Amino acid sequence: MAAPKRGRSASAQSKPGRSLALILIAIAALTGGMFASGHTTPRLGIDLAGGTSITLQAHNEPGQPNAINKANMNTAVEIMNRRVNGLGVSEAEVQTQGTSNIIVNIPKGTNSEEARQQVGTTAKLYFRPVLASEASAGAAASASPSASSSGSSSASPSASPSSSASQKATGSSSASPSSSATSQGRAVTDALKADSTPSASASPSASSSASASASAAATKLEAEYTALDCSKPAQRATAGKAAKPTDSTVACGKISGVWYKYVLGPAAVDGTEVKKAQAVYDTQTAAGWQVQMTFNSSGGKKFANITAELAKNQQPQNEFGIVLDGEVVSSPYVSQSITGGQAEISGSFTQTEAQSLANMLSYGALPLSFKEQSVTTVTAALGGEQLHAGLIAGAIGLALVIIYLLVFYRGLSVVAIPSLMVSAILTYVIMALLGPAIHFALNLPAVCGAIVAIGITADSFIVFFERIRDEIREGRTLRPAVERAWPRARRTILVSDFVSFLAAAVLFIVTVGKVQGFAFTLGLTTVLDVVVVFFFTKPLMTLLARRKFFANGHKWSGLDPKGLGAKPPLRRTRRPAGPAGPVDPKEA
Repeated sequence: MAAPKRGRSASAQSKPGRSLALILIAIAALTGGMFASGHTTPRLGIDLAGGTSITLQAHNEPGQPNAINKANMNTAVEIMNRRVNGLGVSEAEVQTQGTSNIIVNIPKGTNSEEARQQVGTTAKLYFRPVLASEASAGAAASASPSASSSGSSSASPSASPSSSASQKATGSSSASPSSSATSQGRAVTDALKADSTPSASASPSASSSASASASAAATKLEAEYTALDCSKPAQRATAGKAAKPTDSTVACGKISGVWYKYVLGPAAVDGTEVKKAQAVYDTQTAAGWQVQMTFNSSGGKKFANITAELAKNQQPQNEFGIVLDGEVVSSPYVSQSITGGQAEISGSFTQTEAQSLANMLSYGALPLSFKEQSVTTVTAALGGEQLHAGLIAGAIGLALVIIYLLVFYRGLSVVAIPSLMVSAILTYVIMALLGPAIHFALNLPAVCGAIVAIGITADSFIVFFERIRDEIREGRTLRPAVERAWPRARRTILVSDFVSFLAAAVLFIVTVGKVQGFAFTLGLTTVLDVVVVFFFTKPLMTLLARRKFFANGHKWSGLDPKGLGAKPPLRRTRRPAGPAGPVDPKEA
């Protein structure tokens, strides 16, 4: 029995149609998914689609004259970048400009207003006890600032969001919007006096002085609270913004589109003491979306103390306000002391609301204070012109590649051109799907990466074709030449693509902003080049090698043995038997 010849696979030669069918099915499935998702075009970056550009200027914190430095600015950039990315905004650029400015570019088509609020919110995050609250003047009478959803666990008692959730669990409200200003003012005064009652060990004169001071502060805050109308932007802009952590203050918070005003006690926990916060979906009790918080050791102790005190009170004084930049973003209540350094905020959250609150809790403490210097709208006119020029350059480059293939490889262009088309279709469809999937946005550098990929893909075809030609030059026919050339070409293609992919991966890791778009596109197209060569180019070449036009080496096939300078076919010859003994070479 004859041994099988090395370097030849029966399945590879006899079943190339399977590979072609597989890649065509994949293209059809991806294209169908693209149309089904409704995203038939790639998502564009800010330089192509336009967007919003925000300039923030850093200011030193009181008592910290040297806070503006490279380390703090880089930390601020990282936090802002994570904040924006936490909202699902991709291709946003956050970078320093000079020594004290940060530029934030947000592409069009994303929730730029919410992102602007996140990056513009540069004050500290605090947990403050709620002393009083009510719907602001002009708000809907049916709204309630705090919820009292039932249910809590001993390990992590749940709280119901009152300012960040769009829907609230049923329960009693802390204050009726129809209450008179006088009764509300008295409630505020009583709460503040109780909150600042001097200790029994203090001297009578000290107690009297402290009581008078507390009464004066309560009267002043009562007047501010009574006059505050959070439905007016001008008043919201100043409410609670200048308050010190150790002072009681008024603040505004928005619930289901309605503004509420609050009186808050001194800060009990600093936002920097929140170690981690994340939005999770409770699948065990079907409680919906929750925000889980983990405090550091000092924050856990402070949080346990404040929740133990709040749990003794009635609403709204059993609530704590989560205050970011002077605005109440949530005011959950507690029913018992929360120990162990962990807590959950649960209620009628949507996924977006839970993620937004978790994002604020995680990145609420910036190392510097920032003031919004300017907000401008970026038009896509210049980027559109550059894109037009880039597409023209890409079309010219593609046309030159096709002309080169037609002139030098003739009939083999029947393999190369469809392979280029398959690669282009896969690249376009995947980019369109990655927009809604991972918020990938196509910018000008990404377009450049796709244009560079044309040369990488064409290079793989050329390597394969030249290996086949080398085998034909050695005197082999086309079918064995294809199968013998493939292992050598495959090895070269994989090494070349690996180097390109490695360069793209390193570039993506060590860079930021638009350069990452170039690296991502280059890496994606490099991977697709391997897929196309293995599952389309090679099987198609195997099928065409069975056709007479190519197998017989037609002069227009690009595989003409005569044109390639092929050697005559190797033939084995037998030496005729001669007489025993030495033979004279001259006679032979």
